[in-house]
Amino acid sequence: MERTADSEDGQLLVENLISVSGAFEGSEDIAAARDLARSFLADVQAVHGLPVSGRAMGLVQLVVSELVTNARKYAPGPCLLTLEVSGGAVEVTVWDSNPTPPAILAPDPRRIGQHGLEIVMAVGQSFAVHREPLGKRITTAILLADDPGGDLTGRRS
Repeated sequence: MERTADSEDGQLLVENLISVSGAFEGSEDIAAARDLARSFLADVQAVHGLPVSGRAMGLVQLVVSELVTNARKYAPGPCLLTLEVSGGAVEVTVWDSNPTPPAILAPDPRRIGQHGLEIVMAVGQSFAVHREPLGKRITTAILLADDPGGDLTGRRS
């Protein structure tokens, strides 16, 4: 797949785009969303030759699970998951039909449940919520590779 954009001098720029999308409607689709993420990252490594650490594989599946679960729980209708490789990371985006931004609660180890966004924000390189003409889009980025010491690299606050 390719993306096109105009450069400052008006010329058309084309860059390779590695992405996949899927629509999910039922709670049983949460496992299918994780499977899509796992398959996508396996292809990123096998077909496109980009390194994907075991940590990245697990974190992306965790983030997908948390975001799709929230979308299915709090928004009517389907949600749309998009995974896109950009700048050494995979951007995980989930769109749903509810325009209300998610409540981001302060960490509380005594609270039972509602820790999904805490987890997503803790493991992601970035986190953003965008209102859409219909609904909202939540995006986070997970680095594909670890540094030689095993730590995630390039974390932005």
